[in-house]
Amino acid sequence: MFALARLLVLGFVVLTVIYICLSFYSRAVRRGKLEAEWDDTQGPGDRKSFVQAGLKDYDGSLRRKLILGVYVIPTVAVGLLIYFTNFA
Repeated sequence: MFALARLLVLGFVVLTVIYICLSFYSRAVRRGKLEAEWDDTQGPGDRKSFVQAGLKDYDGSLRRKLILGVYVIPTVAVGLLIYFTNFA
C-alpha cells in the first residue's frame, strides 16, 4: 500500500511539472501568434492591449482545457495497466 501511495504522489508531482511547462509553452506560442497577427495587420488599438485581449480569450478556450489531459491520460493508462496485470 505504501508503494502505491508513493507512486501516486510522485506521479502527481511529475505530471504537475509537465502541466506547468506545457501551459507556459502553449501560452507563449499563443502570445507569439497574437504579436505576429498585430504586426501584420496593425490591429485596432495598441499592441499590448491587443495581445492582452487575445490572451484573455485564450484563457477560456478549449485548448487550455485540453492541456488538463496531462493528468487524465497517464492516470487512466496506469490504472488500466495495474488492473489488467492483476485481474485479467
